[in-house]
Amino acid sequence: MAKIGVFDSGVGGKSVANAIQDALPNHVVILREDRENLPYGTKSKEQLIHLVTPILKEMVSSGCDVIVIACNTVTTVCISELREQFDVPLIGIEPMLKPAAALTKTGVIGVLATPGTLRSNRYKQLKKEYCKNVAVLEPDVSVWASLIQENSINRTDIEETITGLLAEKADVIVLGCTHYHWIREEILELSEGKAEVIQPEQPVIHQLKSVLVQLG
Repeated sequence: MAKIGVFDSGVGGKSVANAIQDALPNHVVILREDRENLPYGTKSKEQLIHLVTPILKEMVSSGCDVIVIACNTVTTVCISELREQFDVPLIGIEPMLKPAAALTKTGVIGVLATPGTLRSNRYKQLKKEYCKNVAVLEPDVSVWASLIQENSINRTDIEETITGLLAEKADVIVLGCTHYHWIREEILELSEGKAEVIQPEQPVIHQLKSVLVQLG
């Protein structure tokens, strides 16, 4: 039995932790959040490293064998620097541009992500590598994580963005922030079957299973 840590800035991590616990019921899942310092999507690399390092240290001290960074912003901005500090495996979550580019039939995808994720070098690298022949729409959803955290997002907030993506022929919508996993059903409903809505919980679980095998 392994101890699996899951870290996120807020409620997005609970969605990931729940999925991991369902898939791996014989393991212990430990969730840590940093709600005091939300939102993460507007913070610099230095700020993120400063905030996340002590939390990960505490998770390692409490016996976590592997830690899932259930935050696209932390993963894309500074997971390399964090990996240099810790001996336990860190599994990141990042926007699913590769599968989105493979799925699209219209050649247009929408990416819903934080400002920090969108401006990160890792995101730019993913875009350059997998989206050469794909138009990538990046609507401003910078307030969504905070609204979801406060349980104050409403259908109108979401509808305008999704309608705009569909009007520009996007047929795949990437949830590039784990907070948005909580509104996936609303996004699917608003998409009316015109777009696939993808998020990375199952690929992360697949990777986690591989790491657990390696750890023995």
